[in-house]
Amino acid sequence: MDQKIINLYDEYTHSQISRKDFMKKLAIITGSSALAMTVLPLLENNYVSAAATNEDQLIIENVTYPGAGIEMKAILARPKNKKILGTVLVIHENRGLNQHIIEVTKRVAAEGFIALGVDALSPFGGTPADEDKGRELIGKLDPANNLQNYILSLNYLKNRKDGNSKTGCIGFCWGGAMANKLAVNYPDLGAAVAYYGSQPAAEDVPKIKASVMLHYGGLDERINAGIPAYEEALKSNHIDYKIFIYEGVNHAFNNDTSATRYNATAAQLSWKRTIDLFHSKLD
Repeated sequence: MDQKIINLYDEYTHSQISRKDFMKKLAIITGSSALAMTVLPLLENNYVSAAATNEDQLIIENVTYPGAGIEMKAILARPKNKKILGTVLVIHENRGLNQHIIEVTKRVAAEGFIALGVDALSPFGGTPADEDKGRELIGKLDPANNLQNYILSLNYLKNRKDGNSKTGCIGFCWGGAMANKLAVNYPDLGAAVAYYGSQPAAEDVPKIKASVMLHYGGLDERINAGIPAYEEALKSNHIDYKIFIYEGVNHAFNNDTSATRYNATAAQLSWKRTIDLFHSKLD
């Protein structure tokens, strides 16, 4: 697919451009409204295509716990017949806790961890079915309260009796940015993995105590612009970090429900690297 179309969709999903204006711009690139309607299903997430995790060896439940003045909602997954495990917080993209991230949470659990997929939209009652509505609500979250809700989520994991008190996090896109924020703001974090997430301010990097792993798509110019300053700050402050740039792939390359952006090779390699880090830091 034309990279201009993918870039336009990325702009649409990460800004306040209306769907109407997006469709107008898409029609210009494709040549007609009819062609734009043909291309649209290839761009949008299709959750039916999400790779399902074998749940036979997992315990999966919906949980709630106190947040910043509200009740947080999340999905918790953990292996059966295993006790005292490392814990991992899973942070969704900017549309909320959808089926893709629920499956990612299960995949983390299948690797031998207690995994918590938090719904950041809990202050609004939870993630809506309409993705555009979810994106709109994400923009209405109070940043300070939202960060506090994730810190409380890490505390919830850290204090679980079936956990070993070691915590890590993994986030994608909007969640990747939050993973970086948690690395800055949660001194007890053992490992933070950010997939194509925006970077923290360089002056905040000295606060990081966790091991940091950063995955980027080589074609993701918008996010990648922040890599040099972040890497320099990580390096100069002697933070344990690894940066991987997967050439020729797009933003959201790990999302297997996004046909035009998913890249199996990059997704599988980055996942292995991520799980290896979690086992080395959280077991």
